[in-house]
Amino acid sequence: MAGYLLAGSALADSVKIENAWVRATAPGQKVAAGFMELTADADMTLVGGSSPISNAFELHFMRMENGVMEMRQMQEIKLPKGKTVSLEPGDLHVMFIGLKSQIKPGQRVPITLIVKSADGKQQQLVVQAEAYKPGGH
Repeated sequence: MAGYLLAGSALADSVKIENAWVRATAPGQKVAAGFMELTADADMTLVGGSSPISNAFELHFMRMENGVMEMRQMQEIKLPKGKTVSLEPGDLHVMFIGLKSQIKPGQRVPITLIVKSADGKQQQLVVQAEAYKPGGH
């Protein structure tokens, strides 16, 4: 699923969002991860977001360090001009914390991302991500 933000005027910076998806969850699961590709046409920063499916939304990174998985919350993710930044399993991603209900395969999950331009102005990007069962994407 692709989304595209065009801000208030034709001269405003924009971000292209492609391949947005989330992992479907098991009944009772309280967290889920989301993934996508972001390409900004100017230097921008992803600073947060929200979704009606969860109580909280966080930016995260994950890595293996000496055989131990480390996952940490981030305050921001840089979006360098013209470079595609991939949010993907095992690396950068978004987390939905405190899920309000199970995410089922095929479900469309609305996500609002907040990006900040170099001059400090914030914009909201809205995208619909498709849910896939684990291992299904």
